[in-house]
Amino acid sequence: MVVREDAIRRADGSDGIYGVVDKPTFALVIPADGDRLHLVEQFRYPVGKRAWEFVQGTAPERADVDPAVLAARELREETGLRAESMVDIGGLDLAPGLTSQQGRVYLATGLTEGPPQREVEEQDMRTAWFTRAEFERMVREGVITDAQTLAAYTLLLLRER
Repeated sequence: MVVREDAIRRADGSDGIYGVVDKPTFALVIPADGDRLHLVEQFRYPVGKRAWEFVQGTAPERADVDPAVLAARELREETGLRAESMVDIGGLDLAPGLTSQQGRVYLATGLTEGPPQREVEEQDMRTAWFTRAEFERMVREGVITDAQTLAAYTLLLLRER
């Protein structure tokens, strides 16, 4: 990532500084099997807690990788799952007041299991299947708080309408 401060001129003509975190495009994957959704859980250092979320990640060393290729790789690395179908269901701006990072959300179906191929940072990762009712209960109870996961689930619900 790159952290920068830009000198800006506001609409009223006054000067200011805008801090920006530049990060590469991320891919987020919703692995779905009927009524079940596959989530990963890992420790998130910036918030100091473990978090359940959908598979997501960026290419190493800011590489420019097609988001669909990145999505398949992240799914395989984090969960060991491989998808027969990977459908792009929308885009997300991570936190547009802070970072330039954007991402694509994919729905993965026709899943087959295999061994995960996790990176060293993911060694504490756990994975599990949850029904949609369990997922929504976890959201209501504040167990799932990851903004990208919540936004991706909204894209899934809108797609299904």
